[in-house]
Amino acid sequence: MQKLILDTNVIVSALISNSFPTMILYNLVLTNDVETCLSDEIFSEYLEVIDRDKFTKFANFKVKANVVLNKMREMSTFYKIDRKIDVLTDTSDNKFLELAAVSSADYLITGNTLDFYITEFEYTRILTPRDYWENFIPIK
Repeated sequence: MQKLILDTNVIVSALISNSFPTMILYNLVLTNDVETCLSDEIFSEYLEVIDRDKFTKFANFKVKANVVLNKMREMSTFYKIDRKIDVLTDTSDNKFLELAAVSSADYLITGNTLDFYITEFEYTRILTPRDYWENFIPIK
């Protein structure tokens, strides 16, 4: 089974639009067709971001986000981070590489191509949601 890490922007995009992040979240992650890798630090970031006032303009955003995150918490594999990595310029994003290192995830999916300027880290390929969906989704 493929192991995925989802950047926070993928979760938010899935909740506010109908695009590749939406398909990844609802057709793969929440159906348990992939293994979602998480750490406590990344899950905390998800919770902090969905609580931002700027998302209140989207109907039922908070309710929908809480349902999705609770389901993800139940379904995901949580990893304990045992090493610090300092690769990315935006140091707050290094936690995703730390999770990639400890989980040996197949893919880290992010819409943040500015900060994630590398395409691979150890065993993990770093892709946009579109690139992942069009080229790497698991075949059922």
